[in-house]
Amino acid sequence: MCKKITLVVFQDKKIRRVWYKDEWYFSVVDVVEALTDSTDAKDYWYRLKKRELESGGVELSTFCRQLKLQSSDGKYYASDCANTKNMFRIIQSIPSKKAEPFKQWLAQVGYERIQEIENPELAQNRVKEYYELKGYPKDWIDKRLRGIVIRQDLTDEWKSRSVQEEKDFAILTNEISKATFDKTTQEYKEFKGLKKKNQNLRDHMTDWELILTMVGEKATTDITVAKDAKEFSELKHTAKEGGDVAKNTRIELERKTGKSVISKNNYLHLEEGKKKKLN
Repeated sequence: MCKKITLVVFQDKKIRRVWYKDEWYFSVVDVVEALTDSTDAKDYWYRLKKRELESGGVELSTFCRQLKLQSSDGKYYASDCANTKNMFRIIQSIPSKKAEPFKQWLAQVGYERIQEIENPELAQNRVKEYYELKGYPKDWIDKRLRGIVIRQDLTDEWKSRSVQEEKDFAILTNEISKATFDKTTQEYKEFKGLKKKNQNLRDHMTDWELILTMVGEKATTDITVAKDAKEFSELKHTAKEGGDVAKNTRIELERKTGKSVISKNNYLHLEEGKKKKLN
């Protein structure tokens, strides 16, 4: 079963990958696009496989495994994926000046994951460096990192109670968000002016929004364990209860300060600043 799906970046090109059977599998179509700058990577991959066979080579599909990856429409589809070793073989068939630097990048990405498994603190340090480079305040970064740990604890608890589908994680997360902030995750993104699918709402939350998100998710974890909720309907209920704990905190804070915690403020200016530097 696919345990973890993430995005990595090679020379500003996003490549989907999934952690499957103790190793990373990368989207072949994404790699093709990164190496060739093709406007239709799927067609390029199709023609590449056909050309390889016609020239007496091997069937490149034999180096792939069909795994579900999220598409641009937000849905998950079975896609050709290859581990590091097999991706090296596929790259040999792609004429590109980027092939060698990509191989070095690919080897490093795989090695870093092995390091992180042996020492989880390294993963946290890399995330911290990522936010520091983008220009986030130190205090904010500390809260964001703590929130990642709390979120992971919650999703692990859900997984242990047979939640596996991405849509189910989204439903439960929305229960917490609606209870805490009176908005679903998507509604909150729109409220903050986040229009791209790859823009993470939590990366654009204020300190208090992050804190309340942590409160809601930590409360959900503890309530779920205390009630030993197992059925999905029960998990939805404990998710709302956890969110209600955070909501009560939010309402009390807003009453004391006289201003709303829910804010349109975001960190889009950091992304714009980075673009200007690159140009």
